[in-house]
Amino acid sequence: MREISHFIAGRAVAGTSGRQGEVFDPNLGEVQAHVALASAAELDRAVQAALAAQPAWAAVNPQRRARVMFAFKRLVEARMDELAALLSSEHGKVIADSKGDIQRGLEVIEFACGIPHALKGEYTEGAGPGIDVYSMRQPLGVAAGITPFNFPAMIPMWMFGVAVAVGNAFILKPSEKDPSVPVRLAELFMEAGAEAGVEVSGVLNVVHGDKVCVDAILTHPDIAAVSFVGSSDIAQYVYATGAAHGKRVQAMGGAKNHGILLPDADLEAAVGDILGAAFGSAGERCMALPVVVPVGTKTAEAFRELMSARIETLKIGVSSDPAAQYGPVVSAAHHRRVSDYIQMGVDEGAELVADGRGFSLQGHEKGFFIGPTLFDHVKPAMRSYQEEIFGPVLQIVRADSFEDALALPSQHAYGNGVSIFTRNGRAAREFASRVNVGMVGINVPIPVPVAYHSFGGWKRSAFGDANQHGMEGVRFYTKVKTVTARWPEGEGSDQAFVIPTMR
Repeated sequence: MREISHFIAGRAVAGTSGRQGEVFDPNLGEVQAHVALASAAELDRAVQAALAAQPAWAAVNPQRRARVMFAFKRLVEARMDELAALLSSEHGKVIADSKGDIQRGLEVIEFACGIPHALKGEYTEGAGPGIDVYSMRQPLGVAAGITPFNFPAMIPMWMFGVAVAVGNAFILKPSEKDPSVPVRLAELFMEAGAEAGVEVSGVLNVVHGDKVCVDAILTHPDIAAVSFVGSSDIAQYVYATGAAHGKRVQAMGGAKNHGILLPDADLEAAVGDILGAAFGSAGERCMALPVVVPVGTKTAEAFRELMSARIETLKIGVSSDPAAQYGPVVSAAHHRRVSDYIQMGVDEGAELVADGRGFSLQGHEKGFFIGPTLFDHVKPAMRSYQEEIFGPVLQIVRADSFEDALALPSQHAYGNGVSIFTRNGRAAREFASRVNVGMVGINVPIPVPVAYHSFGGWKRSAFGDANQHGMEGVRFYTKVKTVTARWPEGEGSDQAFVIPTMR
């Protein structure tokens, strides 16, 4: 059985806690590897390695750090097929989707390649008589990231790409469900340092674990900042615990993203977009689109008819099948969870138009497959609407007017993303301005911002006041130092006993 170790100070380190987790092949429903689960002492070992490496890494000038990021990008691109196959084998998403996972992470690495420009400070000459004022951004020291199973390449790169580029050392605690790709990324970062002629041992460390490791990260006195992506309840816990221990924390939570469908929308195009956004990656995306809100009965009936027909054409298969549009969910436990939510919707009185619970793939009967599921006449009071399902389940919530449709995502507990499908520019502009959600798409079903902007939701979708990547990421992983300088002439001995002013 394959054993997955930690990666500390530039090399694989076997676990010593005596605990381990199981890594499944979701296509077969079988255990394919064991992963070490760290104790607090093992986490501390990684912190000490990071502390030892960080001062020298921060002293490397930004151009040379950028060269490491350029080299890392080239190495990941050269191994795209290898990494995608490894990712799919543990997560279950199809190869094309895994490549997209990696590519979206690389886009943040591309942003990090320009870190010399992003770190430029501000300067004011002559702010007072002979006085200049300037500011600089400096790294925090050691930062940590706790990442979910659904994007085992993208989200780690979102975090460590910016964090290390600005001069921090980083400790990554990936999901124990699919931990192999994060380790390979750390190995490739080591290769990138060698290629660029820069010592990077200890700059990027990977420690596997469960709540024991998470709590050790949140309470460790030498970790200055923590970035988290996961469910909202845990995000709130991470934010509260980390902040209570004096850390900067950005904690991204769950979602219930809506797609508003106005009567004037290009219905064929919208159905195609929503089909992929709802069922791609088996719905295991925080930016998936699990709720569609058609405005008016005519729009709702037309959408339901078209979507029902398109669902029947979906190809579900093993992750290595190039014809498959989505694969299994990640685990047996998650399969049960999604199935339970489908039954909940039935019990609550929603109309089950298509039921994916009976789906089975020949030759892979033990795999964690769920077919596409469609509900109609879902009501806002239903628990299955209020909570995140995180599976291949699409719910239709009908609205009578634009105002009713606007109110649904605005009043929902989650506020990650929302999309509107329309040809009416004024309606789209008003919707984007008024909706109480952090990321908005206009005829774009998955409105994830490009890497040089930032990613972040509102309400229970995010805790803390800093978003992921872009300049928000630079600000999160650095602290500002402001210098006020005067070079007096002669040997003046006047002493001021009042607060300095710039008269």
